[in-house]
Order: sequence, then structure tokens, then C-alpha cells
Amino acid sequence: MRILVTGATGNIGRMVIDALDGVDAQVRALTVDPARAALPAHVEVVVGRLSDPASCSRAFADVDRMYLAPLPDTVDEVTRTAAAAGVRRIVDLSGEPESWWSGVAEAVEASGVEWTHLWPAEFMENFTQWADQIRLTGEIRDAYPDSAGVPIAMADVAGVAAAALISDDLVGTALSLTGPEVVTRLSAARALGAALGREIPFHRLTRVEAVEQLTPSMGDAAEWYLDILAAGLDEPPEPASTVVDLTGSTITFAEWARAHVDEFR
Repeated sequence: MRILVTGATGNIGRMVIDALDGVDAQVRALTVDPARAALPAHVEVVVGRLSDPASCSRAFADVDRMYLAPLPDTVDEVTRTAAAAGVRRIVDLSGEPESWWSGVAEAVEASGVEWTHLWPAEFMENFTQWADQIRLTGEIRDAYPDSAGVPIAMADVAGVAAAALISDDLVGTALSLTGPEVVTRLSAARALGAALGREIPFHRLTRVEAVEQLTPSMGDAAEWYLDILAAGLDEPPEPASTVVDLTGSTITFAEWARAHVDEFR
């Protein structure tokens, strides 16, 4: 069995490679920058990019299963090309209907291959948006401190992706992936403070102030992002057990904060 991992230079794709270590399969990586990916010697490297589907043809040859990183703009052509080349199963990182990346799941299903969708909650890594504030001012300025979510570490997403690539039991399923606990913005700040060994003051912004703060980095997506945070005030989410069920373990936010503490120093 040959497994292709796309986006192997990216965060999750690189972690999928690691999660497949020791699996009885040949692993191939699609990347635009093999040196940056620093891939293990046993991984076959093919240069290409999903944004240029024609460059992926060699990567798809003789592949049985594929992890598909989300790139909605070219996903229709990529999945059609993969299916035509003989790829039989795609495990995709996508999202629920009406989310911005739901089109990835739709394209995979339309290609006619076997599929498993991974629908993650917010990534814990998104909290690095606070890193500059914490490093430069020692505090956090943000909206909705009581907004609750169930953030998941990218490494846990990668672990589930590897499980779905190997197992036949998950074909035709959409897996909602969450972290193990409900985390508010304020409790996340406290966990980061504990990892740093000091308190991090949280200054509540109004929505208008938050839009102004986020727009330079997020553009029009700032309003959309704040809408999601606002929803977390009224509809507390429930953690799912999927990650533990499939991988045997999961990462708490406090564990993630300790592992990434140098990004906030």
C-alpha cells in the first residue's frame, strides 16, 4: 500500500507523516520544499503543489490512499486527477456543510473515491494570534473572554488522519474532531499564564475594537471570526471522544500551552 500525504511541508501534513511512522505502507510526500519539510529518509518525496494540479500527476501515480490538505480553489481538479490516476481513498481535512471549506468534502465525494472527512474544531494553534501581544505587552486584549470552544491540537488531527488512512472501518464517515475539554478565551489565557509562570491580564475589547484590531491580519474574515466567538457565548459546545477512541490519547490545552510556551515568551 502506498499513501500520499499532500501539504507535507505544512503543519498538519508534516504531522501526518510522523503519525504514519512504523506503519506497514510506503509513504510518499507531496511538497513544494523538501528541505523545509525535513522528511525522514524512508519517505519518498515528490515536488508539486495542490494549487497547480498538473504538477501533482507524478505524485498520484501508484497511490492507494491520500491525505488531502484543504485548498478549495483547486480541489475539484485535484480530486478528479487523483481519481483518474487510480487513487482509491481520500482522507480530507474539510468542514461541515456551509463552512468555508465544505467544498473540499463535496469535491472528494464527487470524485467517486472512498472517503473519510475530518471536521476539526478550532485549532489550539490559533491561539498563537496572541503571541505578539503577550511578548510585547505582557497582556491580552481580545473580545468575548467567556466564549467557549473545544479547541484541538493539530497533532491530534494528524493522528486521526493516520488512523483513517490505515483503517477500513472509517470509510464513508465524517469525523467531528474536538479537544478533550471546553476552553474559554479566559481559561486559555490562564493556561498560557501558568505555562509562562506569571499571570496574563485579559482586557475585554468591544466588538468594534476587536474588529479594528483583527482587520490588519484577517481582513474581511475578522467579522466572521468574531461571529464564531460570539456564538460560543450562547451555545457551549460538547467535547467529542473521537480522538481518544481512534488514537488512545489526546492533548489538553494546558499540555499544548506548555509544549508551545516558547512561542509566547
